[in-house]
Amino acid sequence: YNKIFNINVNKNMFRLFSNDKHATFKPVKSHLAGSKRENMSTFTSKTLGSGNLRSAVALPPGEDINEWLAANTVDFFNAISLLWGIICEVNGVPNASPGHGFPPGYEYSWADGVKVKKPITCSGPEYVDYVMTWVEELTNTNSIFPTSPDTPFPRNFLTTIKQLFTRMFRIIAIIYTRHYKEIEQQDACAHLNTSCKHFLYFIWEFQLINDREIGALPNQLVTEIKKKYDSEGGSTDNNNSNNNSVFTKLGNEDHNKDR
Repeated sequence: YNKIFNINVNKNMFRLFSNDKHATFKPVKSHLAGSKRENMSTFTSKTLGSGNLRSAVALPPGEDINEWLAANTVDFFNAISLLWGIICEVNGVPNASPGHGFPPGYEYSWADGVKVKKPITCSGPEYVDYVMTWVEELTNTNSIFPTSPDTPFPRNFLTTIKQLFTRMFRIIAIIYTRHYKEIEQQDACAHLNTSCKHFLYFIWEFQLINDREIGALPNQLVTEIKKKYDSEGGSTDNNNSNNNSVFTKLGNEDHNKDR
C-alpha cells in the first residue's frame, strides 16, 4: 500500500483509539520479524504490483490457510487504520449522533459479547472506534492469533475471522459512503479505491462475509469490481468444507438493521 499511496504519512502520528474523543489513530501493527506471516505479507505486497490482484489474495501453494488469514487480517487492519487516519487529519475525529453516520439504509449497533453483551446504539465514528480497538485486542491475543508454531489456531478461528472481516468491511463502507469528501481533500481516492478492491477480492476468495453486507457499498462499484475479479481467474479450491457457507451465525454478533 505504501507504494500505491502517494501521501507522506508519519507513523508517529498514529495514536491509540480510546474513549478519549481526542484520540484518532491506531498504531501500525507489525508482523513478528522473520515469521511466516511477515513473509506472507511481503509476498502479498510484491504480488500486488504484478497487476493481477486475484493472485495477491489467493492462498499460496503449500501454505496454511489459517496463517494466510491471520497475516492478511493484520495487513487490512493497517490499511483501514491509515484510511481513517487520513479522514481524521482533515477536521479531527468525525462527529455524528447515535444511529447516524452509517451507509444509507444501514445502521450498525455494537456488541463484543464480553465487555458489551447487549447491542448498543452508536454513531458511525463510534462504531469505527469500537471495531478497531476490538480488532487490535483480538490480534494481540496469542490464544486466537498464535505467534509460535507450537501453538495451534483455535477450532473456531474461521468463525472469528468472518466476524473480524465483516466488521472491518463495515468501516470501509462507512468511509466510502460518508467520508469520501475528506479522502478526496487529501488526494487519497486512488488509495481508498485500491484498498476497497483488495478487500473485496479477499472476502470473495474465502467467502468471509454475507452478501447483504456488501450492499452497503454502491452497487455500480461492487459490480465493476466483481466483474474484474471474475475475469482474473476461475473459482479456487482454497476453502475447506467448513468454509463453504458465505455466512456463519456468530453468536453475540452486532446487529445490522435497515433504517
